[in-house]
Amino acid sequence: MQYQKPALVQRQELRLTPQLLQSIQLMTLPLQELKFRITQELEANPALEITEEAPTLSIDDPDVRDEYDFFENSSDPGYTGTRTDRDADAKRQFMEGALSRPESLHEHLLWQLRLQPIDERDFDIGELLIRNLDDNGFYIDDPFLIVAAGDHDRVPALTDLIRGFEPEGTCVSDYRESLLVQARRMPELPPGTEEIIRDHLNDLDRGKYSEIAKRLRIEVSQVEDALEVIRRLTPFPGRMFSTESPRYVIPDLSVVRREGQFVILMNDEEIPVLGISQVFSEVAADGAKGDRQFANNSVKEARWFIHSINQRNQTLLRVARAIVEFQRDFFLRGKKYLVPLTLKDIANEIDVSEATVSRISRSKYIQTEYGLFEVKHFFTNSISGAGSTGSRYSKEGVKEIIREILTQEDRDGKSMSDQKISDLLAQRGIKLARRTVTKYRRELAISSSYDR
Repeated sequence: MQYQKPALVQRQELRLTPQLLQSIQLMTLPLQELKFRITQELEANPALEITEEAPTLSIDDPDVRDEYDFFENSSDPGYTGTRTDRDADAKRQFMEGALSRPESLHEHLLWQLRLQPIDERDFDIGELLIRNLDDNGFYIDDPFLIVAAGDHDRVPALTDLIRGFEPEGTCVSDYRESLLVQARRMPELPPGTEEIIRDHLNDLDRGKYSEIAKRLRIEVSQVEDALEVIRRLTPFPGRMFSTESPRYVIPDLSVVRREGQFVILMNDEEIPVLGISQVFSEVAADGAKGDRQFANNSVKEARWFIHSINQRNQTLLRVARAIVEFQRDFFLRGKKYLVPLTLKDIANEIDVSEATVSRISRSKYIQTEYGLFEVKHFFTNSISGAGSTGSRYSKEGVKEIIREILTQEDRDGKSMSDQKISDLLAQRGIKLARRTVTKYRRELAISSSYDR
């Protein structure tokens, strides 16, 4: 006969609380979506209120806080300050850059693939795998049919690498496999979760918890715990990326030079200043018991929401400062001076995880004197494919040099072959094979020398 007795067991586990989940979600939101999210929270939580509609600009140099009006010049139609040619140019650049098409799933995955320390052959195979995905993130054709037979042994590792990219769970055959991939990457899974996803999703949808528990020999409460985990997963991860219509982009940040120093301006004009309702604070402190509990919960949620927004903004500023330091030559001299930079470099610099840097970089834009760029644009691998520890030339920087060479070609009236371009790059100390030049030229949407 077996006996049960209480026992103390110590273990470590990571639990994703609703507050932490909210903080992570706010971290990824671009400016327009953040405004909408704030509106939703104001309607849902009576303890949260707007204390000021138009905050002042937040920059990293308090001495110039009131001297520069970059966003007034570009976004307020009633603004009548002193205008100069430089102001007009800034406004024109902003308006030209504001219309942008949304990023596709393939572009988002390829950006992450370029940051991986893999060789050129692995990158080409990874690109094939990504191009083979539909809008849901699922295979169009069997991966082993599109990859050369001699490279089949590379497919599993590259597939697993891509599945870990954001959004997690792409590069799979269907939604069930996507859910399994996401679930397996969670730190703690309730018993039976994988089995439920694999074999019992239909029964779970019909509410047959007791039958599932009986078949898997687990408790009904454990089935319910598994259900809560599954609800947090995304069965069609690719659907969050849409390319159906253009959208207007408002930069979250602006980088300007004043008196030889870079100044970073946070475009928080678009975000109202939030505070806690005085009435709810008083009820939470001295109200009747039932009212006090409701008010106290509302005040706590409002404080956490405000904290999460402040954390998002501060993290974005810290990432921007680090990018400006790493990419100083870009901001000083132009696009072709972009140097290799990885998520890990910034994460180590500001002491956060690579996942945090990836989230805060998504769909955020920086206005510079060279145009409007997504934060992710400043992360680029070296041409040797070894990350920031490899060649000092980044892929994007070399592409700009190729564009410059071909622009000069147009002026001279002579068409250069890709091999000639490769030779000219070598003279500058940039060793690049002809086929790689061809690949970069195509990415720049420039036709061959014959067609030119």
